Amino acid sequence: MLRYLLTEDDIGAIRFGISPLTELGLSLRAITDPSLFPLQLGWLRRTEAARERLDLETLLALVDERGWIPDFLNPRPASPLTRLDDEFAALLATPPEVFRAELEAVFGEVPPVFRGSPTRALRRIERALRELWAGCFEPYWPRMRAVLEADIVYRGRQVAQSGLAPMLNGLSPRVEYEHGVLAIRLTDPTVRERPIGGDGLTLIPTMFTRRSSAPVGDGPPMLLYPARGQGALWETEPVSNPAAVAAVLGETRAGLLAALGEPASSTELAVRLGVTPSAVNQHLRVLREAGLLTATRYGRSVLYLRSELGTGLLAGAGAGAGAGAGVGTGVGVGAGVGAGAGATSAP
Repeated sequence: MLRYLLTEDDIGAIRFGISPLTELGLSLRAITDPSLFPLQLGWLRRTEAARERLDLETLLALVDERGWIPDFLNPRPASPLTRLDDEFAALLATPPEVFRAELEAVFGEVPPVFRGSPTRALRRIERALRELWAGCFEPYWPRMRAVLEADIVYRGRQVAQSGLAPMLNGLSPRVEYEHGVLAIRLTDPTVRERPIGGDGLTLIPTMFTRRSSAPVGDGPPMLLYPARGQGALWETEPVSNPAAVAAVLGETRAGLLAALGEPASSTELAVRLGVTPSAVNQHLRVLREAGLLTATRYGRSVLYLRSELGTGLLAGAGAGAGAGAGVGTGVGVGAGVGAGAGATSAP
């Protein structure tokens, strides 16, 4: 159990973050034990051949049997435009004593493959992670990032509509917030209390955490939680279109309208509906010009959401518009992605 103690100032400073390097490190959990990550089996299938060419001796030495990963694999995301090259530079600059201490915190010792020169070990880790990125992440990162960004937009809407506490309590069944205390139930039975103390708390959605994760050591406060919308990421999602709306808009546009009850990018929509990205963008432009969609820029992406008019159109046709009605809001808490660092202690 990890308990973060927040003052009123700390609550106002909560931020969200996305880190490509963190996703790389956490993905080693799924590579090690695919059965624990059924939502990522599509990614594992697509990358199977590429993973055979990786330096698995190095990569798999970075995760233990509990799914714990050293803190240095979780850099502080400085902005919504976090660059992987900047994160690799920070990784290579890890002081030798920190490198050894964070490995020992996870494994009880420095794994044999990393013994000797810390500088040489860090270069080997960077090279192995770059190969993992090039073969297994780069082709799919726009889709994955769109899911992470859409999750943050959704959490911001929750804060705007219901307040901070419901949003925090909805991050994971293992996360509870009450009266300034954010409690995270981890696999580690030790109870730790960590006053935020002005360091800032960062909330990070990820594709590779099933329940909740937090730093192993005493680094800046951070909570990693499972991003929403992962189930639709790797498979096309045919949408049952109401005939009346499809007759007016066409099946593809009606399908897009029905799918946008929650924020999504054009890249994600193309995958879900089995339509090319260029075609999706054309349809989205028409729907937006008609007032049926709203758009919010988040980082590199534009996230679309059904407007009140679009929701009313579907509801009037008996489409069951469901959740997600209303014009989209900003990110809410932490509109500018804030800072957070640390390792993860539970998958």
